[in-house]
Amino acid sequence: MKMNRATAAALSLAAIAAAMMGPKAIGLAAAASPAATPLGTWYTQGNESQVRITNCGDAICGRIVWLKEPNDPKTGRPKTDKDNADAAKRSRPLLGVEIVLGLKPSGTADQWKGQVYNPKDGNTYTGYFTMTSANSAELKGCALGFICKSQAWTRAK
Repeated sequence: MKMNRATAAALSLAAIAAAMMGPKAIGLAAAASPAATPLGTWYTQGNESQVRITNCGDAICGRIVWLKEPNDPKTGRPKTDKDNADAAKRSRPLLGVEIVLGLKPSGTADQWKGQVYNPKDGNTYTGYFTMTSANSAELKGCALGFICKSQAWTRAK
């Protein structure tokens, strides 16, 4: 198949324009720009604590690795998991407590679903971790499937 000069020039210009506009212009956005990763250390809302998100098998998990106020003001001793529903866990230190429990991809882009533990009330909820950008995320915990609370998290540097 022969092309005339005008057709060849038009195709060349179209290829150059597509290359300059980036991978989205030619439908390669998913392959060329990987999704943001949840792995790393995150500040919880209000910078009250930091949670380190890691791989745990085919899921992600997260533990408290830093507390803004690590000691109980009443006792001066390290804060404990005093509100845990399991009485045997109430004396364990909050540092190191796993709060993101085996979240797996939910089927929605940049979202993981599983269980989240809230040490403020000692309960475990259906949880969602959603990347809202490379350095911000939303952690949502839901009871009964429709009573939900969310926190905005930011990546620690």
